[in-house]
Amino acid sequence: MPTLGQNQYGKAETRVVRIVRDGAVHHIKDLNVSVALSGDMDEVHLSGSNANVLPTDTTKNTVYAFAKEHGIASPEQFGILLARHFVTGQDAIHTARIRIEEYGWERIETSGAARHSFVRTGQETRTAQITFDGERWEVISGLTGLTVLNSTDSEFWGFVKDEYTTLPEVRDRILATDVHARWRYGWCSDDDGGGGEPAPDWERGYAGARDDLLAAFAETYSLSLQQTLYQMGARVIENRPAIDEIRLSLPNKHHFLVDLEPFGLKNDNEVYFAADRPYGLIEATILRDGVRPRIATD
Repeated sequence: MPTLGQNQYGKAETRVVRIVRDGAVHHIKDLNVSVALSGDMDEVHLSGSNANVLPTDTTKNTVYAFAKEHGIASPEQFGILLARHFVTGQDAIHTARIRIEEYGWERIETSGAARHSFVRTGQETRTAQITFDGERWEVISGLTGLTVLNSTDSEFWGFVKDEYTTLPEVRDRILATDVHARWRYGWCSDDDGGGGEPAPDWERGYAGARDDLLAAFAETYSLSLQQTLYQMGARVIENRPAIDEIRLSLPNKHHFLVDLEPFGLKNDNEVYFAADRPYGLIEATILRDGVRPRIATD
């Protein structure tokens, strides 16, 4: 006899751009919002009854309306507003999970008076996932696609070798990766109605964690990408008391020295071939002492 298991539904990837016009100076927030709702939804699966179903089109409209009514201070705060609305506004909805990507823009500064022209910034995308079950919050912030490279201060040697090993040991190499990081805040009960605690400063938390990741990558003399990953995560945990857990996924963007001897040239760590695949993939979670892991693996 089949049994219905965990299920959810919602509207995925609602693109919303919010412009704040402060006179001649404009500000922009550019989000990609995915809503997933779960609760008393058995009958829509078993009999087709939509009696407890809030249309996904409505969730899309809610995103747009909230962008107008509440503005977008940060992805985390916007996701909290949406999650609380869906869970407290519909008896059949018990849990809401809001996933958000934010795309950065910076103002194009010119000699003229215009302050409304922007260019997309950097490569990384800011991410947030907010889950609310009516009582407790889980906020996971992060970033993806932050490409970094050290042109020296990296080695790789002393590894296990078998009959299939061809990789030579190296004492000086390029270390490069695309940082995919997610960090979970310890905050889980807000002060709405009393009894909780104020939410962290999401904007400062994001900027600080990003700075910590970059600083640790730059300052670590690396004997392995695993070592660098740990130092990056540890720096965030040590410097950000509001963060309890960080999960990092670092693909090793290999750079191989090109053999120039056929051309009578010596390659003294100057010319490399950047290989896009296959690549090593290093992943780990770093936790505050006494904290249990809760960020799911991909």
